[in-house]
Amino acid sequence: MKADSLSSKLSVAHSLPNAILAPFFKDRLKQLDMSLLTETALVTIASILVIKLIYQASITPAAWFAVPAIWVSAAIIPTAIKGRKLAAIGLTIKKLKQALLLVCAISVVLFPAMFFGLWVLGSYGLEMPLRPVPPKNQDWFCWLFYQFMYIAVAEEVFFRAYVQRNIQRLTNAATWLRPSLQQWLSISISAGCFAAAHIIVQGQITSALTFLPALICGWLFVKTRVLIAPILFHGLANTCYCVIAAVLA
Repeated sequence: MKADSLSSKLSVAHSLPNAILAPFFKDRLKQLDMSLLTETALVTIASILVIKLIYQASITPAAWFAVPAIWVSAAIIPTAIKGRKLAAIGLTIKKLKQALLLVCAISVVLFPAMFFGLWVLGSYGLEMPLRPVPPKNQDWFCWLFYQFMYIAVAEEVFFRAYVQRNIQRLTNAATWLRPSLQQWLSISISAGCFAAAHIIVQGQITSALTFLPALICGWLFVKTRVLIAPILFHGLANTCYCVIAAVLA
């Protein structure tokens, strides 16, 4: 009898935490917009797969312009259907000034460090971790225009204005999380999606390094609440990496 009584008490004691925690997590999940989470995940996966197919088929001028169009369309269409708003670009004097100051401060620290790191790799005979795509026939103006106005704008519209903004909406509903944790969750998840997209599309694991600049773009987006800062940094990062690669070559 004593053994049965002891086992029943242990059973009750073991089930008690589950009885307390189950409603706790159930209530937390109810606060999240699962339809928004599902939409964001499906749109992201579908966009990456379509762009992967385009790259596998052929890299033609049409493909180079189709890819940015897909990123922008994938962000705008579901957002418009649901009646939400994308983040503003931020082309006002105040926002431009804030963006330029932040981007310049980060660039002064980051880009020399990037040069030093790539120089060290080259001095040991190692290849660059990411394959640079230099302009053909030294047509730098068109290349720069494409990097800033197509690549940077399109990818930031999708990964920051759509993915990160949606994750922010989800984490804001998670009121049991601290605001700083909510922000860094949205930054980290969008940066993870950005890096995963580059790994899948480019087919090389070293593309995971794009996670680091994506973190900076996400932080800039949170800090300024507009897209101009991450767009500027994104374009500058691509340009500087290619210039450094050309110099070290």
